[in-house]
Amino acid sequence: MSTELLIDSAPTGSRIALLKDKNLVEIHSEGGENQFKVGDIYLGTVRKIVNGLNAAFIDVGYEKDAFLHYQGLGPQINSLNKFTKLVRNNNYPNLNLKGFEKEPDIEKLGKISNVLSKNNQVLVQVVKEPISTKGPRLSCELSIAGRYIVLVPFSDTVNVSKKIRSADERKRLVRLITSIKPANFGVIIRTVAEGQSVTELDKDLRNLYTTWEDGMKKLAKAKGRDKVIGEMSMASSIIRDLLNESFDAITVEDELIYDQIRSYIRSIAPEKEKIVKLYNGKAKLFENFGIEK
Repeated sequence: MSTELLIDSAPTGSRIALLKDKNLVEIHSEGGENQFKVGDIYLGTVRKIVNGLNAAFIDVGYEKDAFLHYQGLGPQINSLNKFTKLVRNNNYPNLNLKGFEKEPDIEKLGKISNVLSKNNQVLVQVVKEPISTKGPRLSCELSIAGRYIVLVPFSDTVNVSKKIRSADERKRLVRLITSIKPANFGVIIRTVAEGQSVTELDKDLRNLYTTWEDGMKKLAKAKGRDKVIGEMSMASSIIRDLLNESFDAITVEDELIYDQIRSYIRSIAPEKEKIVKLYNGKAKLFENFGIEK
């Protein structure tokens, strides 16, 4: 089965069409003004605690405050808050978690007022983008997604996608990742990691760890509402999740996006860089491929 991606452009943002064997199977829209993508990590400020909802409303810079439920805090919220304060007070200069003493897990059925207070600053991650009159939905269980793995700070567990069926392969991946992951980081092994070499997995892990360190450098100087770690564009995230041997064409209408996509693929799968093409037809890209119809 061949897989093809078409990316057109407009003043209001990009549209992304996924084709399999020339048939349209998915279409996505990415608004040019949407700054609050799923996966983005912000330094937020608690504006209001609502005990009746067991939730807090957080200012991350959107016109409406974002929503954070107690269940979205994650068991290690106290460790996250402790680390955030240390970094922002310049009392944790190495920015990694080696030697960091984690706090006990919070209660599963506790109250948010026992964890957060008004005007607290807290690291939060967008898990649902803003829609209509609602602001983003947030979580404090941070994660950074790569091509083969997901890096989870303040955790120690290594989990494998259930779609990897082979018991031997699951054991191999867990053993491998456990031997190379940094201290106080958990890892979720994605389905596409099946059969991958230690070199590829280690490269992905190192890239994610660098993303974490760069974000923590930003955190040290950040102000409330600042984004400290940004998720990639929708097109890049689709490529990250789907790129495999069957991906045989990526056609891009905008030259800037074309350069970004080529650069991203060069970093994760240089042998695939040649499949990225810049469209220069007379008709619009989606019209030419029959997507509009």
